[in-house]
Amino acid sequence: MNSIRASALLAALTPETVLVPFVQGKLAAGFPSPADDFLVKRHDLNELLIKRPQATFFWQVSGQSMREAGIDNGDILVVDRALKPRHGCIVVAQVDGDFTVKTLHKRADRVKLVPANPTFPEITFREGQQLIICGVVTAAIKRFAP
Repeated sequence: MNSIRASALLAALTPETVLVPFVQGKLAAGFPSPADDFLVKRHDLNELLIKRPQATFFWQVSGQSMREAGIDNGDILVVDRALKPRHGCIVVAQVDGDFTVKTLHKRADRVKLVPANPTFPEITFREGQQLIICGVVTAAIKRFAP
């Protein structure tokens, strides 16, 4: 089972908020577009990524089982414990004491955790196994440069 590094960091908002510039409009990922009319507004990343600070934590990913969902080794997940886990949500789960991140599949009384990498197996549950959903992944923070 691909597990998440077990060092969760609680997301804490401090009284001092750092506002980061946010350019209005869309950024072309194909052909360049003129940027003469862009506006710069400052945003707080906590405001953009965290809806419920008391129920939110960060967790760093270890492994590649969710790569086709855009979640890679080393990414930081934003996880909300207050959201109800639904079919199709990416969740952080504890399975028999081990932590993992997978897509939740719920149909009737059947539950399974599905990776987003075909080289990893689905996690199906047998009698006596324990599943605890720790929270729903709401965002992933990815670094491209050191």
